Amino acid sequence: MISFYWQSKQLCALWVHFHVSLQDAGKDTCVYPLPEPHELFQTSQMKFEDFQKDLTRLRKDLRSCTSEVERVCKASIEDNLQPFKDKMDDFILEAKHELEALETHLSSTHKLFLELTVFYSVKAKAGEKEVSPNTIFSIWYEFSSDFKDLWKKENKSILKER
Repeated sequence: MISFYWQSKQLCALWVHFHVSLQDAGKDTCVYPLPEPHELFQTSQMKFEDFQKDLTRLRKDLRSCTSEVERVCKASIEDNLQPFKDKMDDFILEAKHELEALETHLSSTHKLFLELTVFYSVKAKAGEKEVSPNTIFSIWYEFSSDFKDLWKKENKSILKER
C-alpha cells in the first residue's frame, strides 16, 4: 500500500510538473489552472435551501412593500401622489423582474448541479435526500490545496532550472 501511495504521489508530481511547464513557469503569464482553494471552500459552505429561503423572504418583503405603496397611494390626495407613485411602480416592477430572474437562475443552477453529481456518480450522504455542495466541493478543496502546494514547488523548481 505504501508503494502504491508513493507511486501515485510520483505520478501526481510528474503531472503537476508537466502542467507547470505548459503554463510558462516563472513568467507573468503563468496562471494557476484551478479555482483557488479558498473559493472552493466557500462554495462548499453554500446550501441551495438557504438561497431558496432568501428568495422566499425577498418575495415576502416585496409583497409587503407593494401593499404599503398601495396603502400610501390610497391615503394620499391626487396632488401629492406624483412622482412617488410612478417611481414606486417602476421600482416594484423592476424588483419583480429581478426576483423572477434570480429564481430562474437558482433553479437552473440547482438543476445543473444535480446533473453534475449524476455525471460524476456522486451519491448523497446518509440522511441527505440529495448531494450537497459540501459533498463535492470539500473534495475539490482538498485536491486544489494539495495541487497548489505542488504547483508552487514545481514552479520554483522550474525557475531554478532556467
